[in-house]
Amino acid sequence: MKPIIALVGRPNVGKSTLYNRLTGTRDAIVADFSGLTRDRHYGTGKAGGREFIVIDTGGFEPDAGDGIFKEMAKQTQQAVAESDAVIFVVDARAGVSAQDHDIANYLRRLGKPCLLVANKSEGMTQGMQLSEFYELGLGEVLPVSSAHGQGVRTMLDAALDMLPGASEDDLDEDAEEDGTIRLAVAGRPNVGKSTLINAWLGEERLVAFDLPGTTRDAISVPFERDGKQFELIDTAGLRRKGKVFEAIEKFSVVKTLQAIEKAHVVLLLLDATQGVTDQDAHIAGFVLESGRAVVLAVNKWDAVDSYQREQLLRQIENRLAFLKFAPIHHISARKRQGLGPVWKSIAQAHAAAMRKMSTPALTRLLQESVAFQAPPRSGMYRPKMRYAHQGGMNPPIIVIHGNSLEKIPEVYRRFLEGRFRKAFNLVGTPLRIEFKTSHNPYAEQDSAKR
Repeated sequence: MKPIIALVGRPNVGKSTLYNRLTGTRDAIVADFSGLTRDRHYGTGKAGGREFIVIDTGGFEPDAGDGIFKEMAKQTQQAVAESDAVIFVVDARAGVSAQDHDIANYLRRLGKPCLLVANKSEGMTQGMQLSEFYELGLGEVLPVSSAHGQGVRTMLDAALDMLPGASEDDLDEDAEEDGTIRLAVAGRPNVGKSTLINAWLGEERLVAFDLPGTTRDAISVPFERDGKQFELIDTAGLRRKGKVFEAIEKFSVVKTLQAIEKAHVVLLLLDATQGVTDQDAHIAGFVLESGRAVVLAVNKWDAVDSYQREQLLRQIENRLAFLKFAPIHHISARKRQGLGPVWKSIAQAHAAAMRKMSTPALTRLLQESVAFQAPPRSGMYRPKMRYAHQGGMNPPIIVIHGNSLEKIPEVYRRFLEGRFRKAFNLVGTPLRIEFKTSHNPYAEQDSAKR
């Protein structure tokens, strides 16, 4: 799974600015006063081909009393507990404070890999200004400027080097070698995820109760069907951010997101009695963004009448239009109805996600598609596609090479996607098409002559 890095420090040292720098987003609010961040923020980053999850925390006071500061301390302690490494951020301009000593003592007691980072060090001569931070007893001090990006890459490389040797890619390859298919069952709280897995297993393996949030963590269960080995992953229900109250439930969120990214196939479970909600669309969007194969199952189908069923199908068509490639099944986990066809779609989606497509077959289909419908002209030029090859699996990636391909409109990309899907039976998996334009070595000479 992706390693987790927590950003810890007292208020107003620049943790949120560093978080935005690492994730390439502006998700964390930044302002020049302390105490702005109170909750935990989760984001993903990438460095040197390795992805990771970074957690932004509020100002940390290990021995905080009552009130909001105590709650903020709980949030930070939870972030540290679920992380693989900690980046302790201090203020290079303010110097060492008593609160920095308290945080350092807390981190040393935990014994977790920790990196000491002096932020806001732009324009400062390193040496004397940073020497006082060595008294915190956390080893070398790395100067950075999260606002300007100085030293951030060096800091990130050092943080990733502290993590255990096996990377996520290594773990994924090991799991794929033994032929096990990882199937994550995801959805909102109380849609029947645990009940469904118990129905498959034929035993009450997981606690199923009519209360949202019964499952707290991502639970893995080995399973065999039709000679194939599966790893069933029951995830905690994902609520909207405003609906997540308990600290232990917030801990479940990152585990659920990791389980989805780790899976080969995701079974997205909907509740027929509740319809398609904003949270269903949010979870579906995350699954699509992760590139996982997906199968839709509408649970509690037996509990709604014909009118509600018709309305629900319209909601799926409108609100989950971006998952048109995913097969849809109507089931009742409690009564064990309609479960057989779901397995057929899961196997089909996994096979599609891992399908190998030869370069000659892809190029031939590309040429046939262009002959049937050429890409529209853009200005003086018409995009010219020369050949295609496979760039990856799970999800399948098709890379098309040619000239002026950056001018190809989105509607033509969807046209090509439909042709590739039909030809290679890519059902239940996202398909990503990438265009690579060849460099014209004479372009600079022509512009110079003009």
